[in-house]
Amino acid sequence: MRTVMIMFDTLTRNYLSNYGCDWVKTPNFQRLEDYCCKFDNFYAGSMPCMPARRDLHTGKYNFLHRSWGPLEPFDFSAINTLTNNNIYTHLCTDHSHYFDDGGCTYHNRYSTWQGFRGQEGDRYMPRLGMINPNQDKHQKIGVSPNQNYANMVNIKDENDYSSVKTIDAGISFIDHYHDTSNWFLQVECFDPHEPFNVPQKYRDLYDLVDDVETNWPPYMPVDDDIDLMKLRKEYASLVSMCDYHLGRILDKLDEYNMWEDTMVIVNTDHGFLLGEHNYIGKNFWPMYQEVSHIPFFLHVPGIKPRIIRQLTSTVDIVPTLLDYFDIEIPDDLDGKSLIPVLTGNTKIHDYVIFGVHGGFVNITDGSYVFMKASCTKENDPVAECTMMPTNMRNFFSESILKTAQLEKGDRYSNQLPYLKFINKTNYLDSYSFGDLLFDITNGEKQIIDDQVAQKYKNLLMNIMMKLEAPKEEFERLGL
Repeated sequence: MRTVMIMFDTLTRNYLSNYGCDWVKTPNFQRLEDYCCKFDNFYAGSMPCMPARRDLHTGKYNFLHRSWGPLEPFDFSAINTLTNNNIYTHLCTDHSHYFDDGGCTYHNRYSTWQGFRGQEGDRYMPRLGMINPNQDKHQKIGVSPNQNYANMVNIKDENDYSSVKTIDAGISFIDHYHDTSNWFLQVECFDPHEPFNVPQKYRDLYDLVDDVETNWPPYMPVDDDIDLMKLRKEYASLVSMCDYHLGRILDKLDEYNMWEDTMVIVNTDHGFLLGEHNYIGKNFWPMYQEVSHIPFFLHVPGIKPRIIRQLTSTVDIVPTLLDYFDIEIPDDLDGKSLIPVLTGNTKIHDYVIFGVHGGFVNITDGSYVFMKASCTKENDPVAECTMMPTNMRNFFSESILKTAQLEKGDRYSNQLPYLKFINKTNYLDSYSFGDLLFDITNGEKQIIDDQVAQKYKNLLMNIMMKLEAPKEEFERLGL
């Protein structure tokens, strides 16, 4: 009994042939349908990167309580639980945020891990005097573009890319241990997250022959100077690179006939806006379908592949892993095992929620999405509930640390005490958009219906009470 999880960061379902895309070349994602169930109503939970990974360890939403941060000392970790139940766990990744202050407790839960350096702004190669020659008004500003340029200088061919090294490591693990049992392998690529760095051969697939100008877009509203088609082709090039290397893993699963006795998961944390709704990026804008409605594939031995239309979420991966390995599932998780969905068409959720800490809080039943905005422009108070006061690459500021108060513990912290900090410098602005309601039964159509909106507002409030969201979150949202 084994599991292979292949995870990509920022994989948008609208760029996969499995979900109707007819121009991005993804033959190996298409191969998944020969063995895997394809989920058509699967949603992210907590976003972006590290909050999503916390959902993947805990099976609980964390965005109501915490922004980007490490796994907490009080958290239940499914990976740790597998290890404690004699399931060997191994992580191969080039996601550099695992090794920053705000993510440094996740990878240590695995029995062993391999990390490969150089993605995005990973503080890796010396950057003294390095200036990114492609940096212009459509590029990111600050340290990261120059850092990425320094990291890329040493890449001579495709085998030097950290994502390729990650796939190589996963394949090596499979080669060595395909005939043993009781292990979980997580092969996790930072791609196709921006910047969209790829060998030219993948850009050639989309007739991209000029200099790279738009492969690292800032998160911004679309303006007339941005060539959206070129930007989308740059992203498509990286998706096709991911597809090629996914195929290498699938070849190994075929070679060793592992589909008969190995669960396979292919997933992502969230999508990305590439001009849809006139925005680029994520986090800052409403969590439109392109960001929150994500691709997901699951193979369980003995179950025939088909399309799964039941409402499901990232938080369901944890109980699915525990169920597959026959380990007791804690009764206070937000997620539910997906195996009954595959075997009996069981409905496991009436509603799921998703969001970014301090931004919109969103709820969907698969027919409508309701997005609850902050009730004030100041967007406060925003509570940080943690025993690990770090951001992405640094500690909380002194001004935030001074707000610390000890909480006695609740459902969120598994009844253990934690610190609550009040952050008055949250960068998100949902107030300017106001509450939003979408009919998603056929695309994504914004509607105005006060009665329907009130229904979902009440449902959201009930869910937040059940999840014991901080009182400050009710105040911020005007609930």
